[in-house]
Amino acid sequence: MKYRSVFDIIGPIMVGPSSSHTAGAAKIGRLARSIFGRQPKRVHISLYGSFAETYKGHATDVALIAGVLDYDTNDPRLPQAPQYADEAGIEVVITTEDAVPEHPNTARIMMSDERDEMEVAGISIGGGKVEITELNGFELKLSGQCPAILVMNHDRYGVIAGVTQILSGQHVNIGHMEVSRKEKGKMALMVIETDEKINESIIDEIRALAGVNRVLRMED
Repeated sequence: MKYRSVFDIIGPIMVGPSSSHTAGAAKIGRLARSIFGRQPKRVHISLYGSFAETYKGHATDVALIAGVLDYDTNDPRLPQAPQYADEAGIEVVITTEDAVPEHPNTARIMMSDERDEMEVAGISIGGGKVEITELNGFELKLSGQCPAILVMNHDRYGVIAGVTQILSGQHVNIGHMEVSRKEKGKMALMVIETDEKINESIIDEIRALAGVNRVLRMED
């Protein structure tokens, strides 16, 4: 295994007890909230595998709620996250699922408010590192270690080129890009990781492109 830094070996700065089941869970929740773009009104968290079996002892549910509240892994408010969510008027439901996931530490988070709803799945892969693996039924692979935008668009000629031309014109370097679709000619998803954060004016320019349905941002 290759390590990017010493922190990949010693793990994250965190409120315990577990780097994978607590810190990792908080990161999944925080990345999901980042993609949603604001604090949701309703949150339904489904736990699978090891998360479902041990979440009470490792405070996995508490950490996921903390992440949705935008708390970092070392935030002292993390242990009281359910209380703060209740005070903020957020309706939270936690369920455990019997289905066997591809990864043992899997959480699925459904967030909604009066404007929108979104479903995100994430896994904790150890040492506080995570991956977002699904967004509204689209498969993807995002670590949250780089800024990213997620472009939902109609599967049609020229949309990908239009997005990349805008980024190139604004001197934004693409570090990684994936494109997927559920069905030919229907909705598609572009996942673009960049070397720097993309400002809102660039996001607005992409939103204005013909064929683009929605642009989401992920920043840890």
